[in-house]
Amino acid sequence: MNIDKLASTYHREDTTQVQNSASMCSDENLLNREFSKLKQDEVAIVMVPFPAQGHLNQLLQLSCLISSNGLPVYYVGSATHNRQARIRANALNPSDIAKVHFHDIPTPEFASPSPDFNALSKFPSHLQPLWNASMLLREPIASFLRDISSKSRRVIVVHDPLMSYNVHDVSSLPNAESYVFNCISALTSCSLISLFFGMCDQHEEELLKKLPSLEGIMTDEVRDLSASQHRYLDIRSGDLNNTSRVIEGKYLDLLAQTELNMNKKQWAIGPILPTKFDHISNRENICLDWLNKQPPRSVLYISFGTTTSFSDREIKELAKGLEQSKQKFIWVLRDADRGDIFKGEARRVELPEGFEERLKDVGLVVREWAPQPEILAHSSTGGFMSHCGWNSCIESITMGVPIAAWPMHSDQPINGFLVTEILKIGLLVREWGKYGEVVSASTIENVVRKLMASEEGDLIRKRAEELGEAVRQSTEKGGASRMELDSFIVHITR
Repeated sequence: MNIDKLASTYHREDTTQVQNSASMCSDENLLNREFSKLKQDEVAIVMVPFPAQGHLNQLLQLSCLISSNGLPVYYVGSATHNRQARIRANALNPSDIAKVHFHDIPTPEFASPSPDFNALSKFPSHLQPLWNASMLLREPIASFLRDISSKSRRVIVVHDPLMSYNVHDVSSLPNAESYVFNCISALTSCSLISLFFGMCDQHEEELLKKLPSLEGIMTDEVRDLSASQHRYLDIRSGDLNNTSRVIEGKYLDLLAQTELNMNKKQWAIGPILPTKFDHISNRENICLDWLNKQPPRSVLYISFGTTTSFSDREIKELAKGLEQSKQKFIWVLRDADRGDIFKGEARRVELPEGFEERLKDVGLVVREWAPQPEILAHSSTGGFMSHCGWNSCIESITMGVPIAAWPMHSDQPINGFLVTEILKIGLLVREWGKYGEVVSASTIENVVRKLMASEEGDLIRKRAEELGEAVRQSTEKGGASRMELDSFIVHITR
């Protein structure tokens, strides 16, 4: 994707494709009121997420962490995706979210088709129109940064690497600096740097030989979009990584040694999600109510994130495998998100006839948004069948829950390898080399039984619980991740 060409095409298009001017004037008035609260000697933090749930979520978590330190934080995105981030803010206290200033920027209209659940590839290519539109936000973001720069001692821009082009005007502001927030594992970052840029040393080459093939993880268009951001990364002052040295110390060291990261400050501040739920966001939630009635560590939680859709045949095989396993479960059965989650009818996914009635005492099927961190933290949850998106991995690792790894696309095969082969806190449902094949009910049954009802599963669960405890401790005062977060805040407020 040629970003400059895309942007110039956009500027020639009729301005009716942008949100109406009255709304923009209203936003400017609101922004002026927000800025009036800023003190001239304050440091302002600006978050610029990429518009996909796993990316929106992590930067909102970071926003709440930083704002709790008394710093003003601005979360910048389209009205649609700022709203999405807020309503799906699992495990975050509403009082913390209320401290974050959400700034809606005008965004070009984009198509929002439904996902193709019968596609051979699980990659969510139906989101490409949204991602193309998200590459056209440089001007409104630059305008916002100029305004806030004139009213602050320093502006700190924390952005998704896929938004590097859009924040490039940071370099023209004398009191602004930018930092990339990596919402993928350090192991995945090392692998993708090698894939896109060929920058790796002997240690990385040896590591990469052991990893699953990267064939089929994404479309050529998304690969081009990712690669196109590279030349805009030079201006950044450093990187934040949502991982912990307890989990990936070796790969964080490797990452720091890559040519792309030479002379760039690095902080491993994860996990940034809450590890204690003083406020339960869904206290009356059906999932939590059901879990309260189950024995300890007896329930397998099943969810494949916000970018995966299953075909009718795949759903039938999964349902059959779960029934044959005779293990308790909560299954979040949803299609992948559209680009705009507030538009269009969601597909009603049908299960085999009589499935829910037969298993009403064994399992719970949920078709709505579920409080995943709270489910994973619940004492009755003993396993997680997951697509291995990094959000799900870091949540499961933090809560000490072992993973039945079933990668679908993007960074997920590498995360699955990290979980099963390096950390040894999970089992693989399907080898990545067979990503085009339907997983049989018998395979699913065997993996579920092994994880939930075998000595091997018990050992894996013990390792997961021990790692979870260590990771949680790393976020406490004096822990490795907490010290790195404190170091970052000291650095930006220097």
